[in-house]
Amino acid sequence: MDEDYPTSLDEFESRFRSDAACIEYMAKLRWPSGFVCPRCGESDSWQTSRGLWHCRRCAAQTSVTAGTIFHGSRKPLVLWFRAMWHITSQKYGANALGLNRTLNLGSYETAWQWLHKLRRAMVRPGRDQLAGPVQVDESYVGGRKKPGKRGRGAEGKAIVAIAVEDKGPKGIGRIRLSHVPDASNEALGGFVSSMVAKGSVVKTDDWSGYLTLPSLGYERVVAAPEDLVLPHLVTSLLKRWLLGLTKALSNRRTWRTTSTSSHSASTVGRREAEASCSTDSSSRP
Repeated sequence: MDEDYPTSLDEFESRFRSDAACIEYMAKLRWPSGFVCPRCGESDSWQTSRGLWHCRRCAAQTSVTAGTIFHGSRKPLVLWFRAMWHITSQKYGANALGLNRTLNLGSYETAWQWLHKLRRAMVRPGRDQLAGPVQVDESYVGGRKKPGKRGRGAEGKAIVAIAVEDKGPKGIGRIRLSHVPDASNEALGGFVSSMVAKGSVVKTDDWSGYLTLPSLGYERVVAAPEDLVLPHLVTSLLKRWLLGLTKALSNRRTWRTTSTSSHSASTVGRREAEASCSTDSSSRP
């Protein structure tokens, strides 16, 4: 099935007004050539009033949500679809506080669980490596502002390696990000090897950490730092997202200090912070 996604909020609301519409859309994604019974392989079936596919050969009933994060949920599919739209349409990144406020899920904890279920689902298992011209750079994020060296060699910051497909006039392609321990040959070479297909043209700056790329099977092109536009764009968006997440956590902690649930607040806040640090940012499809 070709990509068939709504391009505006009006189109989204028009297409997914009911659970039946959501089920029909999921069925086309799951069985693009028509239903196939997972038990016997028969395609002849009929749909029950509960939205299940009933196989005429073996009488097995199959739900289109089986094996998905929606299965067993008591919330309507329409609400799940709205959550997906909200998360993927936020320019500065979604957070549990905003998700709960938008969808009125009932509690911050529910919103937090939904957000992380959807984030995990967005990681495509066995995804293809990046290919073609790829721009690679590192970014230094986090830590308190203090005097000292900036960029490579800065203390107290996490190093995030970034690889972006260069689509030329079409702009940006797929993206991979990952935390690396340092900017050494071993760390950066390992990142490129895991994220970029062998034989690809890899554009980097003149940092020595990329010297081993030719021996690893890549054609390295050295560019001026200002020419690595795509990784710099991703860095900007990443830092905006982190800033939005930090602000949301700060607002939530401030609100919680006026209530009697301080222990619960610290637990939820710690979960959010730990999740943001441990999530592999290379989950972008």
